[in-house]
Amino acid sequence: MLSLTKKTGYALVAMCHLAKLPEQQLASAREISDQFGVPPSLLMNVMKELSAAGYVDSVRGAKGGYRLACDPREVSLADLVTALEGPVRMAECVSDSERDDRECTCEVMARCPVADPVHRVQRRLMEFLRRVTLAEIVDPTAAPAGK
Repeated sequence: MLSLTKKTGYALVAMCHLAKLPEQQLASAREISDQFGVPPSLLMNVMKELSAAGYVDSVRGAKGGYRLACDPREVSLADLVTALEGPVRMAECVSDSERDDRECTCEVMARCPVADPVHRVQRRLMEFLRRVTLAEIVDPTAAPAGK
């Protein structure tokens, strides 16, 4: 079964919270953790990864915290998942050719009866994840990108 990891889920919680704040307002990892019941140590690590990936700005100091470093309409779910988890792969034999250039090491690939359908599902999944933006997650009534 495909599912988001806790790490990605917590990142989405934090990013949605930050997206709803007035521009330039900061929120600490502790504040987000307390408000949403997210384990603080895991959330702090997630925030460091989001900062390293350029999705949030980290401001140090007693009044420090985090704020979005990007436009929520420009951040896709695919971007966030890939930044936190690496390439989305339904099976060993599939890759997102734009971001994952590893060769298939599957020993049955040449005679696999499900390779083509799995690859088609992978392409559709990635297309969908690229279309869903943080803005849409924050406000589900927002028009999808490109419409």
